[in-house]
Amino acid sequence: MEELLPAVKAAFTSAFGVDPKSITLDTVPEQVPGWDSMGHVTLASSLEQEFGVTFDVDDLMAMENVREICRIVHSKLSKA
Repeated sequence: MEELLPAVKAAFTSAFGVDPKSITLDTVPEQVPGWDSMGHVTLASSLEQEFGVTFDVDDLMAMENVREICRIVHSKLSKA
């Protein structure tokens, strides 16, 4: 999953304009300006574009931190 982190960071930068160095596996929404309910949709769209996957509602609800985002993206890519 760690191999996905650079691309996840790129999605965060695209969605929120944050410094990729500020994003770690332990990052949670409270630590990222703009990562609220609407920001979550923007982030999901950015992740879908970055990885060429689509997320369902359950995926979106489970994306509570960067580690979970990586786990979900890894799962999607493993099924592709």
